[in-house]
Amino acid sequence: MTTWKTYPLHFEGLENQLARIDAKKAQLDALRPIPAIALKSIKESLTYEWTYNSNSIEGNTITLQETQLIIEEGITVKGKSLREHFETLNHHDSIEFVESLADDSSALAAKDVLDVHALVLQRIEKEYAGRYRTSGVRITNANFTPPNALKVDEFMEELLAWVNIESKELHPLLRATVFHHRFVWIHPFFDGNGRTVRLLYNLLLMRNGFPPAIILANDRKKYYDALNKANLGDYSKLLLLVLQAEERSLDIYLSNLTNSQEDYQSITDIVSEANFPYGQEYVSLLARQGKIDAYKEGRNWLTTKKAVTDYMKDRKRVRTKSAN
Repeated sequence: MTTWKTYPLHFEGLENQLARIDAKKAQLDALRPIPAIALKSIKESLTYEWTYNSNSIEGNTITLQETQLIIEEGITVKGKSLREHFETLNHHDSIEFVESLADDSSALAAKDVLDVHALVLQRIEKEYAGRYRTSGVRITNANFTPPNALKVDEFMEELLAWVNIESKELHPLLRATVFHHRFVWIHPFFDGNGRTVRLLYNLLLMRNGFPPAIILANDRKKYYDALNKANLGDYSKLLLLVLQAEERSLDIYLSNLTNSQEDYQSITDIVSEANFPYGQEYVSLLARQGKIDAYKEGRNWLTTKKAVTDYMKDRKRVRTKSAN
C-alpha cells in the first residue's frame, strides 16, 4: 500500500540539481569558518527575507523594507495593523530560537515543535501558542481536510519518528520536504502552521549544514499548488520549489563570500546579447524546471551564460550517445 512515506520522490532533473546543490554546499563548507562580520551580514539579510516572505505568504502586508525597520528600529508602520507588527517580531524571535537549536544534533522533539509554535503566536494568540489543536479545522483552497484533533498527537509522534530515525538515508533536502508536507497535512495547530513548518523544516536543513531554504512570497500560488499536489502523492512540484529555494540561499552565501555575483545576469539580459542562440521563454523554462543553475530575485530569474551552454552541451552529449 502506498502511503506518504512511500510516495515517489522524483522529478526530471532531480539528481542533477541535487548534485549541483551538494557541490555548492561543499564550496561553502570549504570557506568555513566564515569571517564573523560577513556571516552576521548575510544572516541578517536572510533573516529579514525569511520573516517577510513567510509572513507575506500568510497574508501579512508589511513589506521587506518595513520588516527590517520594525526589527532593527522597533518602529510602528503607519497603516499596518498591530497584529502584523507582532507577527514580524514573533517570527524574528522564532528564527533566533531555531538558530540556537541548529548546532544541537539531538533529534527533533515534540517540545521543539511546541516551543517554536509558542514563539510564532506569542503576543497575538497566547491561548493557542505552543498547544496542539483540540478540535477540527478547515483550510481555504486546500484539497483535503486535516485529520481529527484526537489523532494529532499520534500523527505527530509518527512524523517525528520518521524524520529522526526512519528517513536517515534520505538526502536532507528530500527528508525536509516530506516533513514539510506531512506537517501541513496534519495541521497540528489552530493557527500558525505554515510559519511553524517553514521554521522547522529549515531547522532540519540547518542541522545538516545547509542555509535556510526560503519560500518566496512571489511563489505563494506555486507553493499552495505544490502542497495540494503532494496531498495526492505527487511531491515533484514541492521538491522543485524547495530545491530552488535552497540553491538560491547557497548562491547568496557564495556570491557574498567569493565575489562571484557578477557572473549572474537576468535571463532578459543574457538572451538579448548578440548571437546568443536561445530565446527568453526557453531559458526561463529551464530555470523554472531546475535544469540550469539559476535563482530567483523578486519575479526575475538570474543565471549565467555558462550554465545555459553547459546544459546544452550535456543534452547534445546524451543525444549523441542515444543515437549510437
